[in-house]
Amino acid sequence: MASPISLLLLLLLSSSLHSISAATNLAFSHRSSAEYLSLPFKYHGGPLLAGDITVNLIWYGKFSPSQKAIVVDFVASLSNSRPISPAPSVSTWWNNLKNFYRPKSLSLSLGPQILDQSHSLGKSLSQNDVIALAARGGRKNAINVVLTAADVAVDGFCFNKCGSHGYSAGAPNGGKRYKFGYIWVGNSETQCPGQCAWPFHRPVYGPQSPPLVPPNNDAGMDGVVINLAALLAGTATNPFGNGYYQGPKEAPLEAASACTGIFGKGSYPGYPGELPVDPATGAGYNARGANRRKFLLPALFDPSTSTCSTLV
Repeated sequence: MASPISLLLLLLLSSSLHSISAATNLAFSHRSSAEYLSLPFKYHGGPLLAGDITVNLIWYGKFSPSQKAIVVDFVASLSNSRPISPAPSVSTWWNNLKNFYRPKSLSLSLGPQILDQSHSLGKSLSQNDVIALAARGGRKNAINVVLTAADVAVDGFCFNKCGSHGYSAGAPNGGKRYKFGYIWVGNSETQCPGQCAWPFHRPVYGPQSPPLVPPNNDAGMDGVVINLAALLAGTATNPFGNGYYQGPKEAPLEAASACTGIFGKGSYPGYPGELPVDPATGAGYNARGANRRKFLLPALFDPSTSTCSTLV
């Protein structure tokens, strides 16, 4: 049962909660192509994310140290100024996003991490529960990322989304009410890897191509990175629901979700595209990061050419 403090927090948050977009993987890409192609991908006049932003990680449930390190290294790689060879790198992907959409001087850095291994809100979460967890992080110049473990169910997870992003004004903080961006991503390892960890698992629907070997030897967490990357791109370019997107505001296609399932050149439904293969492990990837990590990152929609741009 939730404590009185938790219930009060949920009431405060629910009045100012704005969910913008969900991360979907290949199995959920069932929207009518004609419906979306008839609507332009355009800028809707609102602000983009800008300034020095911390990415605060809220770990809900049990994650191993190696699982946490995958996400930490990915976030640390986004604004890494050190050259990584051979290219391309995670920071190349992030810089491409900034070049395509030109947000004012945007830099992401890894912020504090919060652990909740005891499932303080239970193992079945509503959207309001996710926001209550997100509110535990900083609320000024922050994106609070809630990561739920493989044994945690979240409303809509595996049915129509792999994660989501939005914003909330939250409860007053120091006499002021700050908007903060939030992201939620679930580890689909045991619940729906065919929906949310493709192409590291055979898809539930569509062509049954052999899955890729995950670059960090963890299909669930490598899938988390794909979905987190897509949601970070959406948060940067459509933070408040009036930035860049295609289609209806209630179900927008954003900078990365407009290119769902595309990771390399020559991709088509069920095939992620031509990708480098690690000769030692056989893993497929398209970006390098901190601590010699390799990651698979989604293509980004380039508004100037109306095409999906891949790293490789």
